[in-house]
Amino acid sequence: MARAPSICAVILAAGESTRMGRDKALLPWPPVGAGDPASGGTFLSAGIRSLSPFSDMVIVVAGKNEANLAPVVYAEGAFLVRNPEPERGQFSSLQVGLQEVLNRGRDAAMVTLVDRPPVSPATLQQLHDAFESALVAEKWAVVPESGGRHGHPILLDREMMNAFMKAPPTATAREIEHQHEDRIQYVTVDDPGIRTNVDTPQDYADLSSSG
Repeated sequence: MARAPSICAVILAAGESTRMGRDKALLPWPPVGAGDPASGGTFLSAGIRSLSPFSDMVIVVAGKNEANLAPVVYAEGAFLVRNPEPERGQFSSLQVGLQEVLNRGRDAAMVTLVDRPPVSPATLQQLHDAFESALVAEKWAVVPESGGRHGHPILLDREMMNAFMKAPPTATAREIEHQHEDRIQYVTVDDPGIRTNVDTPQDYADLSSSG
């Protein structure tokens, strides 16, 4: 029986947020008009707090925004690594983050994007439990799905991390997942938040009005 994995959470936050017009990692969360706007939290701090109970540590991958994200990352007890070439795209940030997971001696990763609200603790527990079962079945990854669409966070064991690391920088995570689809366990969750993206001011406004 496979041993319980040592999971490191990874938040990809190196994007320039061009469509939003300001760094999505630092958007207030909860947004004004949803919940308590006086909480002082951000997408980044909320993401770190949500993943911490389900991982040994949380690593945030930054880019040119490293100096702006550092105070939030360190205040939440997380770790920061910089993608030296964020212009190569999100997949390059994923490779940087996974390399840091391996550098820190962990053998599994829980990966998510900073531009989305944290999913519920119940969803994270469901994915964590499914991942342990998947390893026994010799699967390499767990990917959540809701409403017929895949989302985040995804959980990866060392074999899948290596597959991502060996891929060319021009690849995408979806391409690598398709190449190893027989090694992925898809888990249906009752949480549409796994596929909520916040890319534009309108997306953010919609979250505020739905709160």
